[in-house]
Amino acid sequence: MDKHEDDKAIFGFWVYLMTDCVLFASLFATYAVLRTSTFGGPMARKLFDLPSVLTETIILLTSSFTCGLAMLAMQNRKKANLFAWLLITLLLGVSFLTLEVSEFSHLIHTGNGPDRSAFLSAFFTLVATHGLHIFAGSVTIITLMVQLWRKGLTVPTVRRLTALSLFWHFLDVIWIFIFSIVYLVGVVL
Repeated sequence: MDKHEDDKAIFGFWVYLMTDCVLFASLFATYAVLRTSTFGGPMARKLFDLPSVLTETIILLTSSFTCGLAMLAMQNRKKANLFAWLLITLLLGVSFLTLEVSEFSHLIHTGNGPDRSAFLSAFFTLVATHGLHIFAGSVTIITLMVQLWRKGLTVPTVRRLTALSLFWHFLDVIWIFIFSIVYLVGVVL
């Protein structure tokens, strides 16, 4: 792929991230409108376990740091370090997803699933969409680790790793908004 094609690929990825911004903005707006529509059910402050969500947040922010260390290893052409940091990032992402699935399972088990109220429907949709993105990023990490193992640091692999890093950091920014708007505001108000 020549420089012009590479630039087009990078531009295309930025367009994709902007469409994800629109998606999440729509989900946040929906949540903001429906957050008090509980249909007689519990509100956020009765449902959310802030210490658990704080643990999820720390795990995800740490994964952003390890992803950054992976990119530094990539720039320094240290394949073993890159592989190790990607593996740690993957394990942190899977840990985050495990905690999120546990939270969802608990809410559903206690009768507070997405069908209980408009508030819970908006909550599950927003948070699960983020979780699906983390899952997709985790699958991408695995795929890139296989490519790295088999082919080494090729130009396409470096481009894909760079896009993965942008995607992973984007998801962390989205999570900070979820943590702040959904969980913190939900528990306080």
